[in-house]
Amino acid sequence: MSKTLNAYRIKKIESLGRMTAMTQEEMVAGARTVAAGLEALRAEHAQLLAGLAANTEHEHEKAALVRKSIDAIELGLGEAQVMMALASHLQSVEAEKQKLRTQVRRLCQENAWLRDELAAAQQRLQASEQRVAQLEEENKHLDFMASIRKYDSDVTEESENNRGGQTDNKRDDPMVDLFPDDEHDDNRNNKSMSPTPPSQFAAQVTAGYEIPARLRTLHNLVIQYASQGRYEVAVPLCKQALEDLEKTSGHDHPDVATMLNILALVYRDQNKYKEAANLLNDALSIREKTLGENHPAVAATLNNLAVLYGKRGKYREAEPLCKRALCIREAVLGRDHPDVAKQLNNLALLCQNQNKYEEVEQYYQRALEIYESKLGPDDPNVAKTKNNLASCYLKQGKYKEAETLYKQVLTRAHEREFGTIDGDNKPIWQVAEEREENKHLQKENTPYGEYGGWHKAAKVDSPTVTTTLKNLGALYRRQGKYEAAETLEDCALRSRKEGTNQASEPRMNLKSKLFNALGINTGSNTPHQ
Repeated sequence: MSKTLNAYRIKKIESLGRMTAMTQEEMVAGARTVAAGLEALRAEHAQLLAGLAANTEHEHEKAALVRKSIDAIELGLGEAQVMMALASHLQSVEAEKQKLRTQVRRLCQENAWLRDELAAAQQRLQASEQRVAQLEEENKHLDFMASIRKYDSDVTEESENNRGGQTDNKRDDPMVDLFPDDEHDDNRNNKSMSPTPPSQFAAQVTAGYEIPARLRTLHNLVIQYASQGRYEVAVPLCKQALEDLEKTSGHDHPDVATMLNILALVYRDQNKYKEAANLLNDALSIREKTLGENHPAVAATLNNLAVLYGKRGKYREAEPLCKRALCIREAVLGRDHPDVAKQLNNLALLCQNQNKYEEVEQYYQRALEIYESKLGPDDPNVAKTKNNLASCYLKQGKYKEAETLYKQVLTRAHEREFGTIDGDNKPIWQVAEEREENKHLQKENTPYGEYGGWHKAAKVDSPTVTTTLKNLGALYRRQGKYEAAETLEDCALRSRKEGTNQASEPRMNLKSKLFNALGINTGSNTPHQ
């Protein structure tokens, strides 16, 4: 019996040793198997114990051993039950652990979704705050404009339409009367400047850079007031816009440079040249940084700065700026672009004020070739450039060359008005020379007005043609052709009076608006913007 018990214990120990290398499921299955075996062994021992009890008293020792073995079996059964209970508990713990892991994964997913929703909500909130800030700024501008409506009582619907057309033509780069240098100009000693016309003002500011929508209304309003000479309104508008732009976009922004250009040109019209130069230099620095050194807007700012120096008589300082603007426009637009011709005109004028006549002739002749080839012989810039070149010839004593150019301008203007020239359809200069030849005849000279009133019909070119008449008349007078000179001067005087009467009217007619938009200005040597 004891041998059997010992063998069983050895097997149990071996079985437990094998169970340590098993999985949890295998251990539970083994424990159940051992428990079943122990149950059977206990039943067997119970039978043996009953059998021994029925025998004689000599079997007491064996019965004690059997009881001890039964106790051991009971202990083994208890251990097996504990192991099975522990395994069951571990299974429940593992199931709870898996459940918790599933909940953690679900919570992580929900947390990620909530983070995405929070980020999207923050973006929407930021966009809403920016929109609110923008609306507040727009409201502030509207309030400011409403506060100055009292200054705007004389702004008509026609001027509004004129302002609206500036945006489309802002790159036309028209002529501007900045520092005239015509020796016959009656206003050559008058340093006070009249306000720059709206179309010219817009072109000087926006050449090469598109005005953004948020500034367009304010930009047009400033130009309107500045063109009317109402600087007490235009200057605060510019300063308010600059302050707002620097707060929202920072100082180094192209829109800030645009507003600096506007304020600089307003100061220039007020003869505040030092303040205007500082603003233009600042705008030039910003545009070079933000747009690049070879951008058309940089060329426009360089040109405005060169013109400003020219108005102050600083021709040497202005010339390199003008040349750099010319190089930029040639590189960007091509050597035969009309804007290059306009820059050549400005450079020629700066050189003419320094008596560099050879360079002046080259610049004007090249500009004239560009205008005639690209814009045609009837473009106003052709007559303008011919006048400028003729003025250069006069300063050098080349009277024949100057006379030829003046006659070309008048002949072309006559052909546009009255058709092909023939014996009965003569240009004004030919009529003037015939009156000079016939001045010694017995009959009284007939006033020019009876020849058809050509000077009245030709007022479409009145500024350029009037100056050409005046200059050719002065040349005739210098040559001793007094009758011819008086004929041309009389015609120029009538044309100028008519132009003055038209300027004094409260509203410009449609034709006058068209001339201003096209940049047709006085015929004196003037730089382009």
